[in-house]
Amino acid sequence: MGRILAIDYGKKRVGLAVTDPLQLIASKLTTVRSHDIFEYLKEYFQKETVEKVIIGYPLQMNNEASEAVLYINPFLKRFQKLYPEMPIEQVDERFTSRMAFQTMIDAGLKKKDRQNKATIDAVSATIILQSYLEQKKFR
Repeated sequence: MGRILAIDYGKKRVGLAVTDPLQLIASKLTTVRSHDIFEYLKEYFQKETVEKVIIGYPLQMNNEASEAVLYINPFLKRFQKLYPEMPIEQVDERFTSRMAFQTMIDAGLKKKDRQNKATIDAVSATIILQSYLEQKKFR
């Protein structure tokens, strides 16, 4: 069984999270600059067995795609072109940044650490992945 990789794609940074090989636990992996993501993924896929990729897809309250899809959709197209065999699922990422921020407060992170947007992006990816794993249990 391979890992599941979650991607929280942003204009400047990409938050990444991954499961353990048994797909039980979601863990923060790292944050990468957006223009370096494909180089990072190439190296990661060479080292690790990834079974599926989960992409955070931002929706508005009316369930329509948000403006962020203008830069997420080109990323998705390029990803599918480079990795046509890799299964991808899009997961609603509404509120994950707020949830990540609250999680960091609850974990006792200092204000300076909570202001680090790279940390917020990686925690957001972890929340996206954990939500996916929870939904998967009930399918």
